[in-house]
Amino acid sequence: MSADLTKGPVGAHLRRQAVPMGMGLVAIISFDAVDLFFVSRLGDAPLAAISFTFPVVWMISSIIIGFEAGAASCISRAVGRNDVRAARRQTTDTVALAGIVSLALCVAGLLTIPPLFGLLGATSDLLPLINDYMSIWYWSAPASAVTWTCLSAIRARGNSLLEGKIIVLAAVINAILDPILIFGLFGMPRLEMAGAALATFISSSAVLVGTLVYLHLSLRIFATPFVAIARVTESWRQMLQVGFPAMLTNAIVPISNGVAVAMIAKFGIDAVGGYGIAARVEPIGLIAFYALSAVTSPFMGQNFSAGRLDRLAQARIAIGKFCVGYGLILTILIAGSAWYLAGLFTDTPEIRQVAAEYLWIMALSYGGYGMVMATCAAFNGVGYPIPGLIISTSRAFIVFLPLALLGRQLIGLNGIFVAAAVSNILIGAVGYAWLGRNIRLVTQGLGPGLRSPKHT
Repeated sequence: MSADLTKGPVGAHLRRQAVPMGMGLVAIISFDAVDLFFVSRLGDAPLAAISFTFPVVWMISSIIIGFEAGAASCISRAVGRNDVRAARRQTTDTVALAGIVSLALCVAGLLTIPPLFGLLGATSDLLPLINDYMSIWYWSAPASAVTWTCLSAIRARGNSLLEGKIIVLAAVINAILDPILIFGLFGMPRLEMAGAALATFISSSAVLVGTLVYLHLSLRIFATPFVAIARVTESWRQMLQVGFPAMLTNAIVPISNGVAVAMIAKFGIDAVGGYGIAARVEPIGLIAFYALSAVTSPFMGQNFSAGRLDRLAQARIAIGKFCVGYGLILTILIAGSAWYLAGLFTDTPEIRQVAAEYLWIMALSYGGYGMVMATCAAFNGVGYPIPGLIISTSRAFIVFLPLALLGRQLIGLNGIFVAAAVSNILIGAVGYAWLGRNIRLVTQGLGPGLRSPKHT
């Protein structure tokens, strides 16, 4: 069930781990795309309503990703030290904490739907639709949090194939249930927005149960939960050293997106709808970058704890080449297909135009965004998450928001999109250079930053 990432060709390891992860991410991203496709058939108002939910959904997801990052870092470093007991302890305790925190977020979210989405700019006629969706979707968050944390524990051991299979299964269940519950097929009641959220909840819960049973009975990656509370809290502390900064790193993105949605809302409901379409189409093209980021952390963690610092430098070079090369390919593909892709979700010319223009502008910067993601994952993997937090904060607040305000005044709606593209390119280059500098320093024994492997 595991693989030793400290031996063999670096590029081959990254490709072998990233391909099944990418296939799984195609499936998980289809959750959002499938929901958006069927909801768009209900009209422009439901389309705008679900678009307003994106920042909140992304915020919850960013916290889940923080647990995932913390687990992947700690467990991969334990694997690199050949400490099986520590890996099992960390898996069990992180999964438990992810479930507790996500359940608390679920309850808080349910209690704040009207004021929160009103703050984001949702109008009174859209709030009932948003409530129909989020009052059910929030309950899927704990299931997703526990499942993804379990899967990150498997990936930390060098096995991304199993994770990909489980994610694909969840997406298939969601895709089958979506039209049935949204439109009331086969005798089911027509639930519309609520149906899309219910499909997500059912698929997430079903996969959670299956994942826990399989991992416990067949792979035995969990330790006993009946231990002294001091051992559990120490495990949480170690995970949160990486996990909490990773949560903040990822939370910055939806906060920035929430501000962007509020800015875009000033241009009308069609602008929000167009942005919503583009925001769901965009991740499909970024799947390769997400996959690379997901496998970078365990690769870096295992090799760092094993003292293979030369392989960290090799991995950084491979990551840079891929981000530049694939980014150029993606720019060409998006430029030629943006108008068609937007048309799959709407027949309204104004909404379609906004979505296409966003994709045309942002496509130029996707290579830089891939660099940002992989760089943050690399720092997390070696147990040094602060640079990733600084990189993400700089991208969202120091570069993007001031440029967005300026761009809105000078260019209009597209000025916001130009600001996001410039931020990706600039911060991607800075992050890549920063990672290279720290690897060179720790190799020479001069750190700051990366600690000596023997102290991990």
